Amino acid sequence: MTRFRNHLMLLPLAGLASLLSACSDDDFDPQTQIGPDPKLPEQQQYLFPPMHLASVAGWKDGEAPTVAPGLKIAAFATGLQHPRSVYVLPNGDVLAVESKGPGTESIRRPKDLVMGWIESLSTGGGGDAPSNRITLIRDADGDGVPELKSTFLDHLDSPFGVALVGNDLYVANTNAIMRYPYQTGETEITAKPVMLTALPGGPIDHHWTKSLVASPDGTKLYVGVGSNSNITENGIQAEENRAAIWEVDRMTGAWRIFASGLRNPNGLSIEPTTKKLWTVVNERDELGPNLVPDYMTSVKEGGFYGWPYSYYGQHVDPRVMPQRPDLVEKAIPPDYALGSHVAPLGMTFYTAAALPEKYRGGAFVGEHGSWNRQKFNGYKVVFVPFEAGQPSGKAEDVVTGFLNKDEEARGRPVGVGVDARGALLIADDVGNTVWRVTGGL
Repeated sequence: MTRFRNHLMLLPLAGLASLLSACSDDDFDPQTQIGPDPKLPEQQQYLFPPMHLASVAGWKDGEAPTVAPGLKIAAFATGLQHPRSVYVLPNGDVLAVESKGPGTESIRRPKDLVMGWIESLSTGGGGDAPSNRITLIRDADGDGVPELKSTFLDHLDSPFGVALVGNDLYVANTNAIMRYPYQTGETEITAKPVMLTALPGGPIDHHWTKSLVASPDGTKLYVGVGSNSNITENGIQAEENRAAIWEVDRMTGAWRIFASGLRNPNGLSIEPTTKKLWTVVNERDELGPNLVPDYMTSVKEGGFYGWPYSYYGQHVDPRVMPQRPDLVEKAIPPDYALGSHVAPLGMTFYTAAALPEKYRGGAFVGEHGSWNRQKFNGYKVVFVPFEAGQPSGKAEDVVTGFLNKDEEARGRPVGVGVDARGALLIADDVGNTVWRVTGGL
C-alpha cells in the first residue's frame, strides 16, 4: 500500500519550533481523564497549536489489529475507499459507508492549511479513487467471508449516517437527509431519492459528518450536526443551527434543535435499557494536550452542553467573545469522559450474545485518534461497561494496534456496529477495511 508521510520541514521554522515546544504532555496520565469525573488541568493557549501527525503506513499482508483476550479479528471487507461507518440491515447485509470530506473550508490561516493536510493524511490521501458511496457486503452463511460485494448507492455527497425504518432508507449526506425506497434483499438502489430535510453544509462545513439514528418508535430521526469551527473563529453566524443534535419528523421533514452546545456529536445510538439517546462528542482544541476531554453522554431534550462558551459544565473558555454567562450557568456536564483528543466518531451498544458476556449491555466506541498532543491518544476501539443505563466502570481497550512500532497509522477506526451474528464490525478509514471481531481463543 502506498505510504503518505508527514513532512514537518514544510512548516515554517518558527511554527515548527512552537509545535515542538508546546507538546509537553509527558507527565500527564491520560487514564485520569477516563470516567465520570475527569482531571482537568490548567488551560494553555498557543500562537500555533501543538501537532503530532501520524503518517500513514497502511496494513501489510498478514497484519491485523490486536484484540483483547477471548476475541478474534479478521478483515471482513478490504479494498474500500475510506469506510467511515457501518450499518447492518435486518437480513444481515452490511452497508459500508465510504466517504470523502467535501473540502469546502477556505484556507485563511496557517492552521487551516495544516488541518486540510491532516484530513488528507487521516484517510491515506485518496486521489481520484471512487468514494462517496455505500457498498453492500453480504455474508449469508455467517462464516466471515462475504459472498457478495456490490455498489448499493453511488454519487452521494459525503455520506455518513444511515437509518432504515420500515421500507424507508435514510442516508445523511453532509448537506441533507435523503430517503430511498428499500426492499429486503436488494443489492442496489437505482430509484431517485427524496430529500427529507436540508442540513447545514457549505461553504465552510468544518465538521461534515452527520450521524443518524431513528427513535425507538420510528417516528423521528436524530442527526448530529457538528460546529463550523474549533471555537467560533469563523464567526458566530457560521454556527447557526450547528453544534447540535436535530430531531427530524420522519414523515414531514420538520425539525427542531433537540440539544445544543455539542461541538461535534457522532455515534448517535439508543441505549437499550432506558431507550435514551446517547452520543460521543469531539470537544475543542488548542487549550493544551490534555484539554478538553472528548466524551460520551446521554442527551437531554433541550439540554445545552457548553460549546463554545464552556466545557465540562461551567469551565469557561475565555477565547469566546462575547461571553455568555447565562448559557454557561445552564451547561450540563457530560456523563463520561473518554480522554483528551481521542476523537470518538463511532459508538454502538452491544445486546447480542456472540462475544464474551462481559460486553453485554455496554458500549463500544471507535476512537479515530489524536493529532494535537505529543503522545498519541486514541487510535483504538474501547468498551465502556453499562449498568442500569449508565456507565459503570473504566473503559477497556478492545481493539488496538492501529499504530505500528514507528507510530505510523496502519489504520484508524471510525464507525462501529454489530452484525446479525453478534460480531463487532469496525470501519477503518485509513486501512480501507471493515474488520470483524468475534469470540474465541
